[in-house]
Amino acid sequence: MTRISLQYNAINLSQGFPDFDPPKAILERLAEVSRENVHQYSITWGAQNFREALARKQSRFMGFEIDPNREVVVTCGSTEAMMAAMMSVVNPGDKVIVFSPFYENYGADAILSGAEPIYVPLRPPAFDFDAEELEAAFCQHPKALILCNPSNPCGKVFTREELMVIARLAEKYDAFVITDEVYEHIVYEPHHHIYFASLPGMRERTLSCSSFSKTYSITGWRLGYVIASPEIIETVKKVHDFLTVGAAAPLQEAAIVGLNFPDSYYEELQRTYTEKRELFLKGLDAIGIRHTEPQGAYYVLLDISEYGYDDDLLFCEELARTVGVGAVPGSSFFREPVNNLIRLHFAKRSDTLTAALERLENIGKMRR
Repeated sequence: MTRISLQYNAINLSQGFPDFDPPKAILERLAEVSRENVHQYSITWGAQNFREALARKQSRFMGFEIDPNREVVVTCGSTEAMMAAMMSVVNPGDKVIVFSPFYENYGADAILSGAEPIYVPLRPPAFDFDAEELEAAFCQHPKALILCNPSNPCGKVFTREELMVIARLAEKYDAFVITDEVYEHIVYEPHHHIYFASLPGMRERTLSCSSFSKTYSITGWRLGYVIASPEIIETVKKVHDFLTVGAAAPLQEAAIVGLNFPDSYYEELQRTYTEKRELFLKGLDAIGIRHTEPQGAYYVLLDISEYGYDDDLLFCEELARTVGVGAVPGSSFFREPVNNLIRLHFAKRSDTLTAALERLENIGKMRR
């Protein structure tokens, strides 16, 4: 959809990356690093000073002490983090639970690991799960469950009660939980992000994956990480080494500045995205487009039922061509036959969002 957006000069609200600069302090440090002697391989599983800074920051937010030498692996983005985590605990022939809707890579990660995905639906509009359906999936004795929280694409933030249901089932059926928490700092009041590894008894079962892409607006830097128990991390180190050898050494050095930011940075990040969310959702309401209200992350699902399309991919192509806005067909996120939803994101400057909303005022022309 990014390529189609470029083809038709559409405002690209499909692929989730911002059009504003990363924090100035990180960019200034990057310029300094370019003149320093950090252009060769770092330690395979992450530069020592980078892991130490990451462990300090995540210990503060996750609520328990993280050992930078025994519990951290730095990866080439969260995409590799998820793959390395999956291949570390899942063997060919195993099963893996995936909530639907899901970020597209999860099913593929399971299949590439030789595992079989078991899909459990999240029911709109709140995208809650049915505990009995989830236990029925656990009854198939999966090796792991993948948990994206806050969720891409639906923006769900799982409650403590929901997370405890998952935790009890993971313990009952002896399964791991692989978390994708890249939107950990983009959560809207009154919702709060709870790290799954912080739940009672879950630290040893959890492989916590995340990245720098969303928190620091550096999606192209491809810096991610896995945090897990020492026993698991020893395996993650080996898988990671064979997958990518290591993340970019100069970028690790530059990103340390971000890891040392005070809490006020994350509070301001939340305020910024809350304002973008309000601007975009109010604009959609004014146009009369039905949509979800994300609790976290920066995506919104639009209901296109009234426009008469059976094919959401065709709708998105026509939206880019005739309206000038790029979106992602919702069917790419669902195991179920869902063709009435498309995903937009609002990680853009206010003027970009306003221009996109002005174009979306013409969406009625697409009605068949």
